[in-house]
Amino acid sequence: MEKNKLVKNETNELLQLISFELNDEVFGIDIKAVQEIIRLMPITKVPNSPDFVDGMINIRGRVIPVINLRCRMGMMGKEHDNSTRIIVVELMGNTTGFIVDAVNEVLRIPVSITEAPPEIVAGVNSEYIKSVGKLEDRLLILIDLEKILTVNERLELQSCN
Repeated sequence: MEKNKLVKNETNELLQLISFELNDEVFGIDIKAVQEIIRLMPITKVPNSPDFVDGMINIRGRVIPVINLRCRMGMMGKEHDNSTRIIVVELMGNTTGFIVDAVNEVLRIPVSITEAPPEIVAGVNSEYIKSVGKLEDRLLILIDLEKILTVNERLELQSCN
């Protein structure tokens, strides 16, 4: 009986996500990790930082590192425009900003329409991908924020503050 209850909960469980674009693909992250979404602002470069770190920003007195998610995921660079946003997230106790091409919407999707990612999805290394959501008109690639940075990279970013 306990097993049946678990299966029923899994099929009814909803994921609440922020959807965003990178390289004309739609991605999603868990809304619980998102602190805020802001327009692109001046970014201060940090010498000797990893290639995927664009620099640091000051948000209301808090200095946070900003990661170019396109670069981190091995995609070609793109000029920032009016749609470019920084998604500020809490990542394993640290606040980090991720630059994305555009933020689309908040989605609620059933866990039942997601599945494990194939080896390569949209040219992105699948190690960063938690699952793929099968929406009516498109696929939604769910990012595993905790795998975006290695332990050493997180420590390196902390030392930049």
